[in-house]
Amino acid sequence: MLEPTGVAALGALGWSSFFSDQMGEDDVHLVPVRIANIHRARISGYSANGPVDLVLPASEAVGDYAVGDFVLAEPGDHLVRRRLERTSLLSRRMSDGSTQLSGANVDTLFIVTSCNDDFNVPRLERYLAMAAQCEIPPVLVLTKADTPQGADPFVTLASDLARDLPIVVVDPRRPEVVSKLQSWFGVGKTVALTGSSGVGKSTLVNTLSGSSADSAQLTGAVRESDSKGRHTTTARSLHAVSVGGWVLDSPGIRSVHLGEMAEGLDAVFAEISELESQCKFRNCTHSHEPACAVLKAVEDGRIDPHRFARWRKLHDENSAFGAHKSSRR
Repeated sequence: MLEPTGVAALGALGWSSFFSDQMGEDDVHLVPVRIANIHRARISGYSANGPVDLVLPASEAVGDYAVGDFVLAEPGDHLVRRRLERTSLLSRRMSDGSTQLSGANVDTLFIVTSCNDDFNVPRLERYLAMAAQCEIPPVLVLTKADTPQGADPFVTLASDLARDLPIVVVDPRRPEVVSKLQSWFGVGKTVALTGSSGVGKSTLVNTLSGSSADSAQLTGAVRESDSKGRHTTTARSLHAVSVGGWVLDSPGIRSVHLGEMAEGLDAVFAEISELESQCKFRNCTHSHEPACAVLKAVEDGRIDPHRFARWRKLHDENSAFGAHKSSRR
């Protein structure tokens, strides 16, 4: 459901010269619309004048678009004429090898996890690799810190995930969460949320957007048996934030399949990638070669062996996907 935003200017929607420069003389009569909701057979969004329902050409499918996209539509029936190029695209590979578009024109990715059994280091490293590959700066948001052990042990674990990773501990139900996260928002800025079901994403969206009871995202309780939440968000959606900007919510995901993410892995595991140039062999696999700088760093404790093992698993998975894709061409 689209809620009133109270904005009239395209700039508040995230419009910038990047998009206006793509418009030619034949486009001046068209209406820029930012996609806010994508359902199975329906797309809706915001123009400078408010919410609109978009009509796709018969030759195009809903899956070709992402929430956050800017499109140019006819002023009358809002038939989409074309999609504008994106500043960024958040996507992930599915288990069947296909790619799912999660969000477009995103400035920051909030990776949301909780201070309980949901906190999973290997999975968080996958999220971070996905963000790095998409060139979207990540922020780790820790929720549910009111556990017996508190947030400190999880902050310690999180600090080893990647260099210079911002980590914020919040209670998504409390209004002060807005001021804690305000620096990543502002007029025209878009933040996407990702993470497992039940970690508080929908509650966070409701607090950030100041949603009323009849327009709020549904939230679910967490099972005490395994600290896992029930899936409540079923579609991607864009919501105006009370301090300016937009937050993009999406269904919870428990697995991220890597594919063609070499640069993302290099960014997350920088302590490994920076040593590769010091190996004796240019094509060193860091598994058995002599004079391997990476293996030497593992042996003398400069690289954590458990982290190296996780890098190995992700690296092999990524390489296997690339080889499989090449064999199908």
